[in-house]
Amino acid sequence: MQRFHNILFVSHGIKEETAAFVQALKLAYDNEAQLSILIVCPSFPDTLSEYQSSYEASLIDKMNTTIQSAKSAFHLSKKKIPIHIEVNCGSTPDIRIIRHVLKNSHDLLIKEVETPESRKGFKALDMELLRKCPSALFLYRPYKHIQQNIRVAVAIDPKDEEPAAHDLSLHLLEVSHSLRTLYHGNLSIISCWEFALENYFRDSVWFKVSKEELDEMVEEEKHSHRLLLQELIKKSKITDNYHTEHLKGKAEELIPSIVSHKKIDVLVMGTVARTGISGFIIGNTAENILQKIDCSLLALKPQGFVSPVKAY
Repeated sequence: MQRFHNILFVSHGIKEETAAFVQALKLAYDNEAQLSILIVCPSFPDTLSEYQSSYEASLIDKMNTTIQSAKSAFHLSKKKIPIHIEVNCGSTPDIRIIRHVLKNSHDLLIKEVETPESRKGFKALDMELLRKCPSALFLYRPYKHIQQNIRVAVAIDPKDEEPAAHDLSLHLLEVSHSLRTLYHGNLSIISCWEFALENYFRDSVWFKVSKEELDEMVEEEKHSHRLLLQELIKKSKITDNYHTEHLKGKAEELIPSIVSHKKIDVLVMGTVARTGISGFIIGNTAENILQKIDCSLLALKPQGFVSPVKAY
């Protein structure tokens, strides 16, 4: 894969996280990347300060057990892989996590989702990381398929002409294809299109457009969008083992539907609506999609994104 160099696994130190950490270990091993762990926990009350060091030691001990379990699951139990563990107690975990990412130049953050397994969407901490964390963010949910049949999907919009958006779409394609290769699985490329004026023209009494003319306009839009999509895929140099979902309609409705119908394990997508604006929050379309999916998410930011959170 060779795309990430400095990976951070974030934990609360409470739940069983072996399956999630296996993914971190797998990505670090495949990328030949550094791997660190940050355990975030609430502030320790002054009245209990004498117990803080022993409590932090217990969190580290529990994490070391998780590391050994993950190594065994990944058949790396005999290999020495240096993993630095740090405990950070305090309020506003999102800010502390992002500051840690900035200070240590992490390019991928991996953590288990806050949402229970049976529910869709993402809770407050994960959403804040999606909005503000400058690194790639992998939010893990248990996969629906075995490792050799993982289903990866990527959502892209080939019509955005901004250079940063175009580069982000290429990056999304390249990373999703690398994931598919890593898991020896399947890749679906999802791209949604619509002719914005179709409903206006069909229902308007002011515009005299025949059904045939309108159908032709819609077909031209579909053809134009498909050509742009094909050009983008060609430029990404993806040559095999992918399936294209070229869908007419709204992305916030169609993408979650495809994710559910095809039982996608990992969705790869960009989470900034307007590129080129430093620190711009997550877009409405992306947010609507995220609250309707029940799979793992690998979210990427465009080049030039600057987090509103400062390192110091």
